[in-house]
Amino acid sequence: MKIIDIIKSEKPSLSMEVFPPKTSDKFEVIKQAAEQIASLKPDFMSVTYGAGGGTSEYTADICQDIQNNFGVPALAHLTCVSSDKNKINDVVENLKAKGINNILALRGDIPEGFDRSKCEYHYASELIGDIRSHGEFCIGGACYPEAHPESENSFEDIKHLKQKVEKGCEFLTTQMFFDNNILYNFMYRIREAGITVPIVAGIMPVTNAVQIKRIMSISQSALPQRFVRIVDRYGSKPEAMKQAGIAFATEQIIDLYANGINAVHIYTMNKPDIAKAITDNVSYIIQK
Repeated sequence: MKIIDIIKSEKPSLSMEVFPPKTSDKFEVIKQAAEQIASLKPDFMSVTYGAGGGTSEYTADICQDIQNNFGVPALAHLTCVSSDKNKINDVVENLKAKGINNILALRGDIPEGFDRSKCEYHYASELIGDIRSHGEFCIGGACYPEAHPESENSFEDIKHLKQKVEKGCEFLTTQMFFDNNILYNFMYRIREAGITVPIVAGIMPVTNAVQIKRIMSISQSALPQRFVRIVDRYGSKPEAMKQAGIAFATEQIIDLYANGINAVHIYTMNKPDIAKAITDNVSYIIQK
């Protein structure tokens, strides 16, 4: 099933992201976590793609396992910044051969010290165009409610977003955010700009204080004061922070559904217990 058909439905959807192992010795552990999350029957699952394509084969294998053994539609991430066109062509053909027909097309993070002058891809829109030439695929892209860190301003960011859609992007998944008003304002601005594709809201349940430091270093997401107070109060108490983080994410998700955002994607960090807790918390809200 194609992702666009799932998220266009008027019923709320809840999907999950997992990431493949960095090394082969961790493959079985990660695979088991992915399978436990798949057993919750999310509407679809996305599987990330390692920097430089180092885990690309794991991505395809986990996607195939999720689809074939659990009946959950899979969305394969594909990054392009450090790959050439031949490599991308091979990956896309491999996904097609494994029956994966949904791709999230991303530029990807630029490796430290990488010479961008040698890149064959500079933007995700270029990758989207190449995937589209293969036919058959449902293609998604990323969007940044607080603007991409490398964009000069939000207007420039939306211009690049529109280019993705013009190249064939059918839906957009947001980077994590912690204040729903940021998403609502972002959606107003992109709709005014003529971007009408469905938006999937990406939610990161923050369940330990270490995550906060990582989030702030890579995403620069704004943290509302009520969330900062939660971290200040419970950050040094692991079980309390986990419970509070799940509750905060649940509240965000319920508010999104109540305001007509029907597609929510959870960045699970490969934690089946957290995925289950949130699924249970909204079970009647997303009941099919």
